[in-house]
Amino acid sequence: MKVFDKYADYYDLIYKDKDYAAEADFIDGLIKKHHPGAKTILNLGCGTGSHDFLLAQKGYNIKGIDCSESNIKKANAKLTDVGEYKNCLDFQNGDIRTYRANKTYDIVISLFHVISYQITNEDLKSVFETVKIPLNKNGLFIFDCWYGPAVLHVRPEIRIKEVENNRTRIIRIAEPEIFPNENKVHVNYRLLVVDKVTNNITEIRETHPMRYLFKPEIDELLFASGLKVVECAEWMTNKSPGFDTWSIYFIATPQMDTKQKYLR
Repeated sequence: MKVFDKYADYYDLIYKDKDYAAEADFIDGLIKKHHPGAKTILNLGCGTGSHDFLLAQKGYNIKGIDCSESNIKKANAKLTDVGEYKNCLDFQNGDIRTYRANKTYDIVISLFHVISYQITNEDLKSVFETVKIPLNKNGLFIFDCWYGPAVLHVRPEIRIKEVENNRTRIIRIAEPEIFPNENKVHVNYRLLVVDKVTNNITEIRETHPMRYLFKPEIDELLFASGLKVVECAEWMTNKSPGFDTWSIYFIATPQMDTKQKYLR
């Protein structure tokens, strides 16, 4: 299902209050803890590159992949403003389920619940295959997702968000519909986009299917793909996941067979 269509046109404005700097620091800390010396990153579902620009400033070389052509155009447009970091960044439109890298990477990341947009097991297996192929033998796969126990305990609810800049004001209404037998939530977005100069109002509606996940199924699907979990905790806090932990992260590494040979 196609998402981030017209919604992508207003992506940066909608998420302007997201603390990308703190999240980049958090990712950098995880990398330094588990793989000090890592330099290359493949970002699956990079959006408009906000995490990538910050990570480039920390010394990483990054390739970003996103399914939204609009997001990739915006990411590439930002390259004109980053000076010395421009050569450390590369953005490409692509489906992370079928993208195949032509080089290897120390780190693969997939942030902002991109993994929860993979609503079938086949989707997840395909993404994990995308990860496994280019990941160096000591590499890390870091991703976050919606955590099933918390979604079922707290339950998603209607949320309204208002943001604006000098030209545009946006009212976003998110109405969730939960499908418990499919471990899935449809987030039905309604955006009212107000042009503050002309007072014209544009309405945009999109449905984003999101999957909530449980640790045992992630463990099993990663293992089947030649990867193993080495850490799982609450996103940004490192607390043990619980019934109020909507967002968790996983760190996985390539498996080794009994002869300690890297599985490729």
